[in-house]
Amino acid sequence: MADDYGEWPLKRLNTEVVASGPKSASDMDRRQAREAFQRILDLNPDPTTLGAFWLANRWKKNNPEELAAFVDVMYEESRIAAEPDADPVDCGANYDGKARSALLGVAAGIVAAAAGTPVVVHSGDRVPSQKEVAYKDVLAELGVKTDLEPEESATMVDEHGFGFYYQPSFNPVVDALWDRRDNMGVRTFVNTVETLANPANADVHLGSFYHLAFAEKMVETVRESEHAGFERVLMFQGMEGYDDVRPGSTTVAEWDAGTDMEDFTIETPEYGMDFESEDLHVDDVAADSAEITLDVLSGERHDQFRDAVLVNAALRMYARGDVASLDEGIDEAEHVISDGSAEHLLADLCAF
Repeated sequence: MADDYGEWPLKRLNTEVVASGPKSASDMDRRQAREAFQRILDLNPDPTTLGAFWLANRWKKNNPEELAAFVDVMYEESRIAAEPDADPVDCGANYDGKARSALLGVAAGIVAAAAGTPVVVHSGDRVPSQKEVAYKDVLAELGVKTDLEPEESATMVDEHGFGFYYQPSFNPVVDALWDRRDNMGVRTFVNTVETLANPANADVHLGSFYHLAFAEKMVETVRESEHAGFERVLMFQGMEGYDDVRPGSTTVAEWDAGTDMEDFTIETPEYGMDFESEDLHVDDVAADSAEITLDVLSGERHDQFRDAVLVNAALRMYARGDVASLDEGIDEAEHVISDGSAEHLLADLCAF
């Protein structure tokens, strides 16, 4: 029986479509998936039904059509965009953060911005299920204002080339799901779709994956979405699901609108990252990452963390097409650190 949302309440979707088991469950069509997420964002479903629905989707794994429907509903019902005049690289790493390794995306983004590649990062507050350190936490440790309205974030990008967008401000309805997501105890499809929120309406998205199949799914999701708007996607094997490239032999996926996704392998030791992932582990991710950021940008640090920042900054430049190769990007990164541009940019962000 239809209601104000449609014909597919979550309980019916559980019974008839998604929750019969990992092997026998069916996928939702776009209309069903849209209706499901509309109900969820309205905090309409019974908590038990919602938990079952989220878990069933985790078991069966969402396809790009479903994810694109969720993304489109998020854009229509929750996301508040503020587009800067600059055309930044959108860095939407997993919002539930990192627990062991240094978060280097702030340093890498500032270095890239100092070299002329605008960068936008976005995250929330200790997002479930991991509730670990994300962009917001490192920026706050550095003294950068993070409780920003979307228009303030856009101004930060235009004035300094680097900007932070805060999920409670630009994606408030998704943020309101925090308690229910926390009670799940595991990730849900919301963890995937929120990384594609693109609050700055950027043309380029930079992300990460563990298996290449996930990059393929994300590219197909962007293709299927009516609102995501990305014209280019660059993804690589990241540490702890974040957008810090993994040392060693690492796969990179690259897609431009109108083409098929391509992938290639880089050997990070060839670019100065001749160490193991464990060498990037820290004791206090937020505080230590902030200290590393300060030391790298000031030119005082010449160790594995600096080498990793250089490569990650180069990847951001390459993603936007501002350099033709990682070698060129590393040269640019080294230059803006040595001449003090990156350090000065951080000071400007702290004064914003």
